[in-house]
Amino acid sequence: MWWALAVTACLWLSACSPVQRIAQSSNDIRAEAQGLIQRGTETGDAEVVSRATRIEALASGIHVQLSGVENKTPMWLTALTYSAVAVVAVALVILLWQTGIGSAIRVAIGWLPRRKVVAAELAVDMLDPNRPEGDREYIAAMRAQDPMFDAAFRKAQTRRKA
Repeated sequence: MWWALAVTACLWLSACSPVQRIAQSSNDIRAEAQGLIQRGTETGDAEVVSRATRIEALASGIHVQLSGVENKTPMWLTALTYSAVAVVAVALVILLWQTGIGSAIRVAIGWLPRRKVVAAELAVDMLDPNRPEGDREYIAAMRAQDPMFDAAFRKAQTRRKA
């Protein structure tokens, strides 16, 4: 579950635009200055109106200068984002494989392991009455191809003999 939080944090950090934040802050400053100008006009305070007008003009200047600024994502954030994407991709592959969907996809696209194809061909040959291969040849081939099958076969033989 910790990786989901890390991915969310990376996406949130990569979505933060410094230029956008500066523009929003400048808009907020201009709105506050307009409020001060209005309040100063209502109360007749010329100094408040003068200073608020200057603040509004400075904030307006920020918008003009902002057009020449470009966003630049820090290298560490880019690396963090790519790492988060890689972690999600690996987690997705593991999830697909563990649920059996990965095997179903492999079968659907015809990407079968060579060992399984050889075993299937031997099984077909074994069932063909015109071929000399029998049950013993099939079992011997299966044991030679798959060490886990061989271990399970030996264990089953030991249980049967006991």
